[in-house]
Amino acid sequence: MADPWQRKVVIGGCTLYLGDCLEIMPQLGRVDHFVKDPPYEAIMHEALAGGAARKGLRADGYSSSRELDFAPIDEKRDRVVDLGTQCDGWFIAFCTPEGVGRWADAINASPMKYKRACAWIKPDAMPQMNGQGPAPGYENFVCAWAGKGHSRWNAGGKCGVYVEPCNPRDRTGGHPTEKPWRLMRDILFDFTNAGDLVADPFMGSGTTLVAAALTGRRGIGIEQNPEYFELACRRVQKAVLSAQQLGLAVPQVQPDMFQEAG
Repeated sequence: MADPWQRKVVIGGCTLYLGDCLEIMPQLGRVDHFVKDPPYEAIMHEALAGGAARKGLRADGYSSSRELDFAPIDEKRDRVVDLGTQCDGWFIAFCTPEGVGRWADAINASPMKYKRACAWIKPDAMPQMNGQGPAPGYENFVCAWAGKGHSRWNAGGKCGVYVEPCNPRDRTGGHPTEKPWRLMRDILFDFTNAGDLVADPFMGSGTTLVAAALTGRRGIGIEQNPEYFELACRRVQKAVLSAQQLGLAVPQVQPDMFQEAG
């Protein structure tokens, strides 16, 4: 039986797959956590297609024009929630505010325990250029517990609010919805532990795996766009090298650092 992925690359403690996550993930066994940034809901795709993207403005404030080149999550949401059966800890998914209820409904119909929606506040979010209403200044992510017993995290009574600029100076800009790596780092610190296996089935440009490499976590990333996959490989390789240079723990480092696996 042929492998369901087109490529598999191992970099340090991270394994990156090129292909469809819904075909690949069932073949990979259990993970500790899912931390992912799936495509936006259809309502946001339509808004961007009719507004900022058509006018040559990025949703994150960049001036370069790049429309979303992936399909909305709506038709796949239930199947993505089903992946929670492979998870022993947290199931985290970014979404628009309009998508929170839809994710909650899907999770509540599953064996997982829906917890709540957290917020990522964007202090440098793009203003509403037509002046017809307030601009979106935040995104949400929903979190659910897929493990046994009571849920566990590392941040005590901290509120689920994260403040991080969309456009730090080290942003690569190679993906239209790239998350800041410091945001993903803080989420991994709060929800996961060193050595845990964190899976991102919507890897994009690899930010979750970059954060995993810089915090001593292991990572699995899946991306079906070859351009984004290549970018993710380069970013993860750089992160693993940086972690080594800083003397940080790098789980399961490969001798040649970058290995194309068969």
